[in-house]
Amino acid sequence: MQETGVRNKAYGADKFGLKDLQAVHWNLTDAPLYEHAIAKGEAHIVAGGALCAETGHHTGRSPKDKHTVVDDLTRDSVWWDGNRKLSKEHFDNLYADFLAHCKGKTLFAQDLYGGADKTYRIKVRVFTELAWHSLFIRTLLIRPEVAALADFVPEMTIIDLPSFRPDAARHGGREGSDTMVAIDFTRKIVLICGSSYAGEMKKSVFTTLNFYLPAEGVMPMHCSANVGPNGDSALFFGLSGTGKTTLSADPARTLIGDDETGWGPDGIFNFEGGCYAKCVDLTHEKEPLIWDATNRFGAVLENVVFDPITRVPDYTNISKTENTRSAYPLESIPNASRSGCAGHPKNIVFLTADAYGVMPPIAKLTPAQAMYHFLSGYTAKVAGTEKGLVGVQPEFSTCFGAPFLPRPPAEYGNLLRDYIAKHNVDCWLVNSGWTGGKYGVGRRMPIKATRALVTAALDGSLKNASFRTDPYFGFSVPTSVPGIEPHLLYPMKTWQNKKEFDETARSLVKMFQDNFAKFEDKVDADVRAAAPEVQLAAE
Repeated sequence: MQETGVRNKAYGADKFGLKDLQAVHWNLTDAPLYEHAIAKGEAHIVAGGALCAETGHHTGRSPKDKHTVVDDLTRDSVWWDGNRKLSKEHFDNLYADFLAHCKGKTLFAQDLYGGADKTYRIKVRVFTELAWHSLFIRTLLIRPEVAALADFVPEMTIIDLPSFRPDAARHGGREGSDTMVAIDFTRKIVLICGSSYAGEMKKSVFTTLNFYLPAEGVMPMHCSANVGPNGDSALFFGLSGTGKTTLSADPARTLIGDDETGWGPDGIFNFEGGCYAKCVDLTHEKEPLIWDATNRFGAVLENVVFDPITRVPDYTNISKTENTRSAYPLESIPNASRSGCAGHPKNIVFLTADAYGVMPPIAKLTPAQAMYHFLSGYTAKVAGTEKGLVGVQPEFSTCFGAPFLPRPPAEYGNLLRDYIAKHNVDCWLVNSGWTGGKYGVGRRMPIKATRALVTAALDGSLKNASFRTDPYFGFSVPTSVPGIEPHLLYPMKTWQNKKEFDETARSLVKMFQDNFAKFEDKVDADVRAAAPEVQLAAE
């Protein structure tokens, strides 16, 4: 077997059971991974220097195909309402068939860290059959110093085989599905097959940290984070498309990370070593930091259409998917933190893209309201973002990351509540969605206004504003903010049809109430009392 690259020779692929391989390329850096990907026809180099690959019919994660092994460790600790069960026998069959499938193949291996805090990080070894997948995961996780690779012993192993097709009867997956993500928390093994979407790998590490860290008093969070010049860090929770990456990439603040963060006794820390940004309609004018990080050597583009002659990417073209992505290392952002760590946050921002157009651009939350909105995890999806989606649909993804929560949501909610109280954190709800009407009628909230309001919240000036109580949702909304169009702060005033606004707002309040019913017996009375309750017919 051919082996190249720096590695721990005493702890090779055979320790995972991999035998009779043609080759293993260990911890290759960007340039040789480019060469392998091009030679194998996996990807193209586009203008600017990024490597551009396609992920086939899977242009996003497959949450319905994610399965967790049931054993003594997980039987009573996993949130089975949100996770699919897999027997140990089915997992063992899949594991054995993975090993057999790999015989005669060339694999790429990366030894990486999940977590910037040395006390809580996990050592991860990732085997892939695609070179561009190896570059992707090397970009998204934290890369050890070269000297540390010689004695690297993984605590967690991922093997990613897009060419393998699972059999539902033998492997326990969904009938008719060609994809499977299987997690064994006891052995810390993740098996991914049937999908070329690279994001499955990084989210598997996140899911594993979400399982283990709460027991150590660390809150794992699906959020971005940055820190101001005075050490005032901030967290940005939000689902895809709400602005986590955009708003955390602030030239005036140091970026900690754009997607996954831990909050422990010493402060916050990034789980990753790179960023994974949506790049639909990306322009230098709107997002200069993300643009520069995307259009350079070392970035990995997924499903981005480019001109076949000039190789110039067309970020407006969503013919393959609206979920076009750019993965780039944190060091591509000039003001990114090199340590990945910061002190306890002073502000938390919950981002929602309200496509119903009835939520204000910003609101101040009480601790109980923060708990309520964290468990609710509201945003709205619009036509075109998912196959078969028509019109506007609400999405309530508890803790702003339901697909990645192995434990019951209340465990994460209680941890967050305790940290907010201990460190006296201010909490805000920001609507980065629509105003003046529903999606298709109203307009998207001006990004300039959103940035200005977030800046005012983070620098403390917004706390000095006058506030009113929103008659539909009960939170506090500023009555005026310098530089912000006054009517934006009064959503009803942005609608021509006031009656339609009232009906839409009442409908959304009812959706919140119906969704939260499943948590009512698991939270304190003050959190139940924080539910939206219409007080007036109109403002």
